Amino acid sequence: MSGQVEERGFLSLGGNLGDPAKSMASALHMLDSSGSTRVVAVSSLHRTPPWGKVDQPDFLNVTAEVATTLAPLELLELCLELERRLKRVRIERWGPRLIDIDVLLLGNSNVSDVGLEIPHPRMLDRAFVMVPLAEIAPELVLAGKSAAEWAAELDSAGIERLDSGRDWWRDLGE
Repeated sequence: MSGQVEERGFLSLGGNLGDPAKSMASALHMLDSSGSTRVVAVSSLHRTPPWGKVDQPDFLNVTAEVATTLAPLELLELCLELERRLKRVRIERWGPRLIDIDVLLLGNSNVSDVGLEIPHPRMLDRAFVMVPLAEIAPELVLAGKSAAEWAAELDSAGIERLDSGRDWWRDLGE
């Protein structure tokens, strides 16, 4: 990525089928070796109750900070390609999944396009996104408040930070 301007971005990863930690680790390794995006920081694993559609297994969720030379739609396409490579099948909205990767933020980008909105339009309402984000970027300002302040205001009942540390993904999923 030398010579190209890198943007700071944040992704939310999650899953509740198969081995979600291994799927997320594989996605992070693929991102990190893509040549256009590198993983800067990853939150601990968080076990979270299902959201939206509640009759399904708990999820594992993390947030990752990345540095990328990709434009917003290119980063989205990379994330969708990783989901496909990891056998994600989209059947129902908010339903069970092997892996889900959402682009939360990318630099100062404001995007409203088919399939992509940056900043992610519902992230400030979702504890399963904001709690891990506050772990790796507590001072990040979103809509006038820090990620830590947003996370503290949300109902985080049922969210459990696992004793994984932040390097859990380095040993899994290659």
